[in-house]
Amino acid sequence: MNVLDAEFVKGFIRMANDGWEQGWHERNGGNLSYRMKMEEVEQVKENFQPSEWKEIGTTVEKLAGEFFLVTGSGKYFRNVIINPEDSICIIEVDSTGTKYRIMWGLVNGGKPTSELPSHLMNHEVKKLATDGRYRVIYHAHTTNIIALTFVLPLEDEVFTRELWEMATECPVVFPDGVGVVPWMVPGGRDIAVATSKLMEKYDLAIWAHHGMFAAGEDFDLTFGLMHTAEKSAEILVKMLSMTPYKRQTITPDDFRHLAKDFNVTLPEKFLYEKDVNK
Repeated sequence: MNVLDAEFVKGFIRMANDGWEQGWHERNGGNLSYRMKMEEVEQVKENFQPSEWKEIGTTVEKLAGEFFLVTGSGKYFRNVIINPEDSICIIEVDSTGTKYRIMWGLVNGGKPTSELPSHLMNHEVKKLATDGRYRVIYHAHTTNIIALTFVLPLEDEVFTRELWEMATECPVVFPDGVGVVPWMVPGGRDIAVATSKLMEKYDLAIWAHHGMFAAGEDFDLTFGLMHTAEKSAEILVKMLSMTPYKRQTITPDDFRHLAKDFNVTLPEKFLYEKDVNK
C-alpha cells in the first residue's frame, strides 16, 4: 500500500490541516506526531527507505523499535495537505531508545520536528500510563491560551479553574485539569522533561507564551481536546476585554453536581472557593 493511501496517514494530514484552518500554525509553527500500530507499519513498510541513524537527544527505552509519523522541522502545516511527502515523515526508534532514522518522507531533505525529544518523551509517558492506548501528541500555537499566559498566574489550579468556568463542557472533556510549564527554550531536553512530568497527571499542558501540548488516543480526541481548551480561553479573553470581574460563574458545588451527573471525577484542588468580584 502507498503510504498516502493509508487511513492513519489521511487522518494525520486532516488533523494538520484542521490546525492550520484554526490559525494555530503560522509559518512553521507547531508539530504533530503519531505512534503507529504494528499492523499499520506492515501496511506501508514496502515504501520504507531507511536513512542513517541520528541521535534523538534523549532516551526513550520504552519506545525501542516503535515507528512514528511526524511533521518535519521547518515545514509548514499549510503545506502538509498539499505536499505531504515533503512535509512529514515516518521514523523508527532504535533498540536503545537513543537514536532514530527516517524511513519515509521529507523527500526534499530535512529532519523531524525540532520538538522530537518532547514528543517522544511524552509518548513514552502516555504509552506506559494508558496501556498503550494514547498514540497522538500535538503542539499548537493557540492564540487565546498564549494571551492568557501573560495575565494569569502560571499555576495549574488557576488555569484549570478558569477554563472550566468558561465552558461547561470543559470539566467533562478534561476532568483531570491542565498543567502549566513556565517559559522555557523550546526544542530541548529541559522543556521535554518538564512537560513529561505534567503529562503523568494531565492530557494537556500549557507552555507559557508559546502554546499548548496535548496527548490523546486518536486524532479526533486529541484535536478536540486542544480545540475545546482554546475556545474556552477565547471566551475568557472576550470576558476580560469587557470587565475584569465576573458577575456570576459556575461554583464549586455546581462542578460537583456536574461531575456526578456526567460520571467524572474532578480533583478537589481545583474546586477552591473564589470571590467572584476579585
